[in-house]
Formats: sequence, structure tokens, C-alpha cells
Amino acid sequence: MEEDVKIESAKSEGASGPKLDRNISVSEFSCNCCYDILVNPTTLNCGHSFCRHCLALWWVSSKKTECPECRDKWEGFPKVNILLRDVIEKLFPDTIKEKYEDLEQSTEIARALQAFNKYGNDQNQSSSREGQANQQRGGGGFFSGVLTALTGVAVVLLVYHWSSRESEHDLLVHKPVSKWTPEEVVLWLEQLGPWASHYKDSFLLGRVNGRLLLTLAEEEFSKEPYSIESNSHRKAIIMELDRVKTLGVKPPQNLWEYKAVNPGKSLFLLYALKSSPRLSMLYMYLFDYSETFLPFIHTTCPLEEEDEEDIITKFIDLQDPTWTQWREFLVKYVFLPYQLLAEFAWDWLEVHYWTSRFIIVNAMLLTVLELFSFWRLWSTSQVRSLPRHMWGHFWKMSTQGLFVAILWSLIPQFVCNCLFYWALYFNPIINIDLVVKKFRRLETQAV
Repeated sequence: MEEDVKIESAKSEGASGPKLDRNISVSEFSCNCCYDILVNPTTLNCGHSFCRHCLALWWVSSKKTECPECRDKWEGFPKVNILLRDVIEKLFPDTIKEKYEDLEQSTEIARALQAFNKYGNDQNQSSSREGQANQQRGGGGFFSGVLTALTGVAVVLLVYHWSSRESEHDLLVHKPVSKWTPEEVVLWLEQLGPWASHYKDSFLLGRVNGRLLLTLAEEEFSKEPYSIESNSHRKAIIMELDRVKTLGVKPPQNLWEYKAVNPGKSLFLLYALKSSPRLSMLYMYLFDYSETFLPFIHTTCPLEEEDEEDIITKFIDLQDPTWTQWREFLVKYVFLPYQLLAEFAWDWLEVHYWTSRFIIVNAMLLTVLELFSFWRLWSTSQVRSLPRHMWGHFWKMSTQGLFVAILWSLIPQFVCNCLFYWALYFNPIINIDLVVKKFRRLETQAV
């Protein structure tokens, strides 16, 4: 029997308004499957609503995730329309109560609802796993925002350093010493160390240009107008002056000058030390011993006791490493190669304030990623395949080095600069994202 409900609503119009009377019948809230009153009405994406048990019976019989009326696909797992359910239960409480009592007696409906709900739980668990995987791949909304901001900073730094590559510091490594001005001679002198700034005014007073500098002997530095009384200071200046005479230009004394003199080698070392530090250090020892390896080992593994003269001249007159230095270097070389890079950058903090910090952070991140790689090999019992991985890595590094050596002269300078600053400033940001993903993957596996 169809139950009618009379609804009275008042619409204010001035002091008093007319009343609107209307009868609402059960047929207006009927299911399009059973044509009876909606019980636990479930609304699909298309907008059609059905009894939940009717939708469950339809899904069990057809195994299709589509609307029984219009055949549109529904996504996700349909939920009960709570607002519609509450309205129906308040308007027709007696009819709904009778309907619930009838449904409780049907075992077929109970089994269909159980299977339908199980399917929904499986769908929710699958969606949850996909969300976690997407979060791991994307790094999270907050972290992605931070990564985007840091990317902007890295791009700004890249443009700044690229635009300033032709600075006065780079100019001296290309300009013949005979053409140096007195100001450029003072610039060369100041880069010998903090102690050299004490003689800046004396050189300017004597108007020492490049031609005059080449004619000076050690005994002349102790006289007016130079008055350099310290033997170690005079020795350091003479030794560096001999290098200038031999090269004809100023030898590189910082990262940017080294890049200006050796653009191809600097780009190769930057990528090689990041990808394979042990092979790269072996390359420096075998093929670039005096120019690159000696300064590197003396910086990362210095002698414990050094007097003032040793400190001043340790990068000018480099001797072969002692056994103590070799022992310290080999231990770090085998177990913590990236620590050597961090220690080298730490020694240059006063010269390259931000660049050294980028290198130190990147070295720490690369150490963590290397530990994760070794842990994965150990946990998955792939230690026996380590020689194969090492050979594949060696072959990859060799081919990349050969590629750089052959095509360096063909690559435009702009592209090389972009690659250089990308690896120097943007790579740490990428490694932060990789480390975060590794830790989240560990957390997921632990759960």
C-alpha cells in the first residue's frame, strides 16, 4: 500500500505569507530495480540511485561496474547517499521498517551484500597502495613544492655563474703575465694567501706590473719598497713566480680558474666523481698526478704537524705523500670516498662559500645512496653478482669518459656550461628527492 505524506511549507510575504500544501508519495523515492522504496539508497556517478542490496545483486549477477539503468561505468566504490537515506527514513518510517524486516529474512541478499562489500574493501586497499606509491614517486605535495623552489634557486645560481664566467679572476689565467697591470699583479699576490695582503700597498707603491714582476729576484723582495722580511713569505712568492714564468700565465688557484683553463677535464671530473669516485681518483693518480691528485691528497689528508712555512708552501711546492697520508687516504678511498670530496670542499669554504656547501651536502647524500645500494645487494642476496655490477659500471664510466674526450670540442660552450652548473647545483636537489624516496620505501616495507 502506497503511503502519502502531506508537507506544509510557509513562504513569508510581508507580514504573512501563503502556505503551500503538497502530498509526497513513496513512488517518488522508488528504486529503478525493484520499484519499491529505496533502502540504503546508493547514488552512482551518473546520478541514478538504487537500493544497495539491488545494486549488490546486479553486480553479483553481471560482474559489471555499470549503472543498471543507463549502463554508464561507475568509478571507485559506490557509497550510501546519507542525506537521501535520512530523508526517506524520516518521511516513511513505517514503510522502511517493514522493508528492513523483509530483507533480513533473505539469505541471497545477505550473501550478495557480503560479496559486494568485500569487493569494495579490496578496491579501497588497492587505491590506498596506489596512493602511497604515487606519494613515494612524487615525494609528497609539500616536498614537491620545496623541490620546485630549490630548483628555481639552482637555476638562478646557474645563470649567475654562467654570466660571470669572464670575471677578472678567469682573465689572468689566459692573459700573458707580461701584459699584467699593477692592479692585476696585486690580485695575483692576494690569492697566494691571507698573509700576502700585508704587501699589497708596497706593490702598488712600486707600480709593479707584469714586466717588472718577471725581472724581480728573491733578494730584491727584502729591500724597499717591498720590505718582505719573512723568509717563508719570500720563498712562497718566488716559487709561485717561477710557476708563472714557466706557464706564461697565472696558474689556476680556485674552481672557476681551473674550469677556465681545463673546461673539458673539469666537466668530466664533476660527473665522474659523482658517479664513480673510486675510479675517478684512480684516474687522477694514473694520468693527472702532479696537477690534480697531489693537491687533492694533501688537502684531504694533511700532515698532522706543520709549521708556518709548510702551511704557506704546501700547495706551491707539493711533495709526494707520506706513508701516513697514504694510509689515511686508502681507508677513506675504500669505505668513504665521498667523505674525501666533502673534506676537499670544506677546505675551500673561505674561497667558494656556497659552492663548497653544495658539494658537501651532495657528498653526504651520495654516501647515503651508496649505503642503500650495498644494503639492497646484501638483503637480496646478490653479493655474488657484485663483480658483474662492478664491471658494468667500469665499462659505463670508460665509455662516458671516451665520449666526453671525443665530442668535447664539438659541444657548444653554452651547453657545457649548462651541464657543469646543473651537476654542481641542481644534482643535490635531485639526490634529496632520491634519499626521501628510499626512506619511505623502507618505511613501507617495515609496515
